[in-house]
Amino acid sequence: MHDGEIDRQRRRFLTTAATIVGGVGVAATSIPFISTMTPSAKTKAIGAPVEVDVGELQPGQMMRVKWQGKPVWILRRNEKTLSDLESLDTAVRDPDSKIEQQPPYAKNAHRSINPEYLVVVGICTHLGCSPNYFSATDQHDLGSDWKGGFFCPCHGSRFDLAGRVFKGVPAPTNLVVPPHKFVGSMHIIIGEDTVTG
Repeated sequence: MHDGEIDRQRRRFLTTAATIVGGVGVAATSIPFISTMTPSAKTKAIGAPVEVDVGELQPGQMMRVKWQGKPVWILRRNEKTLSDLESLDTAVRDPDSKIEQQPPYAKNAHRSINPEYLVVVGICTHLGCSPNYFSATDQHDLGSDWKGGFFCPCHGSRFDLAGRVFKGVPAPTNLVVPPHKFVGSMHIIIGEDTVTG
């Protein structure tokens, strides 16, 4: 009887010890496999959202940031700029943004969450060149009716200050509006969608 008790105790001890050692072994061998599934720091940095402080941006000024390896432009517009947009509806190819080049919350006359700030990917939708920004008062040879916008010197595509493409140019669609949201009134996070309700 005494030997039977010892055998049972020994059996329980060996079973418990084997279970613990086995569990530790499974965990130790799983760590390398799990770590290969998580993205590297470089991958995270490329696709990570970018927070931008626009507090110092004056009307008519544009700042450039990089998100996912692409240039993103943030332009602060004034009341005149916004009122000029409506007068260009007949001159642009997709005035109502029917082609999906923007999130639903930016599918409006000014193609933005906050009318004062335009946020677009600075890549021409023709062949991927980067257009230049020209305000109405900058020196340019874009005609006396130029109200400001973006001009791609590679093949002559033009976009207004809502990123809408003009008719008669090679670019087929409006500039892309990336996912973004405001945090407070002076910070924009590019790469995260605004929750709409």
